[in-house]
Amino acid sequence: MSDENFPADEPEAMDDDAAELAAARAEAAGLKEQVLRYAADAENTRRRAEREANDARAYAIQKFAKDLLAVADNLARALAAQPVDTGDTAAKNFVVGVEMTEKELQAAFERNGLKRIDPAKGDKFDPHLHQAMMEQAGSDVAPGCVIQVFQPGYELLGRLVRPAMVVVAAKAPGANAGGPDAPGTANPYGGADGDGSGGAVDTRA
Repeated sequence: MSDENFPADEPEAMDDDAAELAAARAEAAGLKEQVLRYAADAENTRRRAEREANDARAYAIQKFAKDLLAVADNLARALAAQPVDTGDTAAKNFVVGVEMTEKELQAAFERNGLKRIDPAKGDKFDPHLHQAMMEQAGSDVAPGCVIQVFQPGYELLGRLVRPAMVVVAAKAPGANAGGPDAPGTANPYGGADGDGSGGAVDTRA
């Protein structure tokens, strides 16, 4: 068979086609990677914007909630100071009205994610939620636990708005024999990072 049926430059043409095909595939792969990267960036931006919008909506009432805490405190004080039963129907009705108002206010707080922090006697002191206002010895609860609540705290959707102000049971004598400034002696009412967020504690009995 004659060689004229197979042009001499055919291998070179095949090499050129293969090179172009490889280049096209590499370009397509690069474009695909770029598209995926842009899509991931867009998704991250969308999620961040959605999270920020949710946070803005969730905590928009924080300042308003703080202002209402004084109202809740005053209602609680009024109920705590209610007079002994005197048989006066008007006085009874007034107390019932205050009780209903206080309950409805707390229900409104709950509906909007504002949770009351009111530790029970014997609960362990939590520096992230409580503020120690006083330390007492000789109580019937374990050292480092809550004896009494001066003022309840509140948190809004997991974010602390106001810590609960509490009285804490003192540690047993000699528990900190090295003194408060001794090496390795941490503030028992400080934060998890040792920032002393519990504040100074009164040691009045």
